[in-house]
Amino acid sequence: MKLCFKHWRVALVTVALLVSACGVPATTPVATPATGSGQLSTSPTTSPSGGEVFRLRMGLLPILDVIPFHVAQQNGYFKEVGLEVELKPVKSAQERDALMQAGEIDGMLNDLISTALFNQNGPQIKIVAVARRAYPQSAQFRILASPNSGITAPEQLKGVEIGISHNTVIEYITDRLLEQAGLKPEEIKTVEYTVITARYEALMSDQIKAATIPDPLASGAVAAGAKVVLDDTKYPQFSQSNLSFSVKTLQSNPEAVRRFLRAWNRAVDELNANPDKYRDVLIEQKVVPQAIQGTYQMPPFPKAEITSEAEWNDVVQWMMEKGLLKAPVAYKDAVDGSYLEAHN
Repeated sequence: MKLCFKHWRVALVTVALLVSACGVPATTPVATPATGSGQLSTSPTTSPSGGEVFRLRMGLLPILDVIPFHVAQQNGYFKEVGLEVELKPVKSAQERDALMQAGEIDGMLNDLISTALFNQNGPQIKIVAVARRAYPQSAQFRILASPNSGITAPEQLKGVEIGISHNTVIEYITDRLLEQAGLKPEEIKTVEYTVITARYEALMSDQIKAATIPDPLASGAVAAGAKVVLDDTKYPQFSQSNLSFSVKTLQSNPEAVRRFLRAWNRAVDELNANPDKYRDVLIEQKVVPQAIQGTYQMPPFPKAEITSEAEWNDVVQWMMEKGLLKAPVAYKDAVDGSYLEAHN
């Protein structure tokens, strides 16, 4: 049964915490030396028992993609591999990136566009794994039509303004999905709704006829009457979030990163095997709209997977076309799968 119309406003209580998941325009991080004296420090210390203690600080947005962090912490997986991980919550991508620039975090969950911007003047951070992506049974992003728009097919979106956040993964996904559906670039029209709560509310109140919304917020919108026009379940190559670390951390403390990935992949195995067991984590972390907390299905998480060169190059090409990059950023300067070799 669909939620009555008034209930979509209830979802905004939870959605307010998800404002910066995918709805903030890409900004250009200030380049800092990757190998200079810097402010990052993750060197291992010696415990009283004589064993090395590795430490990492991770910046986390309040989104579904970070659930493996909490499972690994809750189940003691980090501790079991000799790693102390400080999970630093951030409210926005800008706050997360500022912490990375200041050397106050060693790694973060981000996306390909964020990584390319960081590295436009030289390698500053590198992706070491894919954190989440779309699967045939689990979308990561959806293009939705408003409840009373009458839109049910992609061709009906020609010339229709779609609510997005420009210069972000939201715009990239929108462009790529509509292109796959046969729309020409000149037929794709968008309107800026930077704040995801405003975009959601405009869609659900029919102020705009369509919008691109990340899941699980998109699932909440569908439950409240929005219609799915397109999603990325057939095009997983366009959707992913990533685990990225500063180049300085990768150079000074590679063992900490390897241990982190070992614990992360164990958490992924546990989540994929027992998704319902961790429904309380979804609720505690407030990453699912309140109205669908009892029915939302935990998505699968990829294990020991790295961004492909084709995926990276497509994002860079799009960013060049949009004027977000002045020159291409090479795959080798932004992605390093070697830390996953022991887990394949």
